[in-house]
Amino acid sequence: MINRRSFGKALGVGAGAAAVGLAGPASAADAAAVPATTPAPGPATRTNPATRTAAHTTFPRIKQIKAGVLDVGYAELGPAHGPVVICLHGWPYDIHSYVDVAPLLAERGYRVIVPYLRGHGTTRFLSDRTFRNAQQSAIAVDVIALMDALKIHRAVLAGFDWGSRTADIVAALRPERCKALVSVSGYLVTDREANLKPLAPKAELAWWYQYYFSTERGRLAMEDKTLRHDLTRLVWDTVSPTWDFDDATFERTAAALDNPDYAAIVVHNYRWRLSLADGERRYDGLEKLLAARPTIGVPTITLDAERDPFTAPGGGTSYRDRFTGPYEHRTLAGIGHNVPQEAPAAFAQAVVDADRL
Repeated sequence: MINRRSFGKALGVGAGAAAVGLAGPASAADAAAVPATTPAPGPATRTNPATRTAAHTTFPRIKQIKAGVLDVGYAELGPAHGPVVICLHGWPYDIHSYVDVAPLLAERGYRVIVPYLRGHGTTRFLSDRTFRNAQQSAIAVDVIALMDALKIHRAVLAGFDWGSRTADIVAALRPERCKALVSVSGYLVTDREANLKPLAPKAELAWWYQYYFSTERGRLAMEDKTLRHDLTRLVWDTVSPTWDFDDATFERTAAALDNPDYAAIVVHNYRWRLSLADGERRYDGLEKLLAARPTIGVPTITLDAERDPFTAPGGGTSYRDRFTGPYEHRTLAGIGHNVPQEAPAAFAQAVVDADRL
């Protein structure tokens, strides 16, 4: 574990300015979806989340706050002095992945923060000169900077895809800032050395866009609004084969992908993972720590989505040794990649239960 002073110095994070705007009241429509008490499941539980129509389409208002190298856009629901949950989205998604989860948690008394990651939505870089870096440690630094700016010392972190990876890193390197963890797909800290080795052909097929973005052709596609729209829609369709979302649901997220830095951030992220792009030297120390695959000792619930093509076989056994604290694993039957939006009640319950471990 790296200590607070060294971490802050290595990352250059600091407090930001005051937030703008007020969050509106949360709806009670979904409160019943998360029961007051739930029997604690065993170490490997298979659940079948109830299918229901999404109750929410938007957040009441988006706030902005300067944090680290960013002006971060974020949604906030729930009581101002409640225990904090930070929900982190993935690619190609945005904060709307939590549009039903956040009200469920707010009704339980949580202060819920849902930020746009760098390159998404209303989040902007403060300087045109800042390198559009999307290596894993840089995004984790953004979360610490946001917590500092909002004066949040400790929070439950919950995420999927890029969000899981980011939450895992904060939990591993700054456990004093992470009260508990919900991580879809388990331990997602990127191992660049392992990424140099080929996977089974079927697994490689699921990652087609990663290799596409490694080419100039793929970069140009990300920069073209129409091609970007159609490519990300294709990813939604293929990685969530049982999710019956409508066009309007996708379009709400697609608007967040028109951020001027989106293409650069996405392309750099996937090229960096394959060692085809460099990161920044100031993050070298953190990446060295992450290359050692540090364990996570905070209370954790991991979620596997049964219909997600990226879900590792074995019911969580492939990463079980990375979690050394109180721990539960759950498999969500019939659910695809975008777990919080496809199964909001199950995701929210995992947050509540992780906080109680």
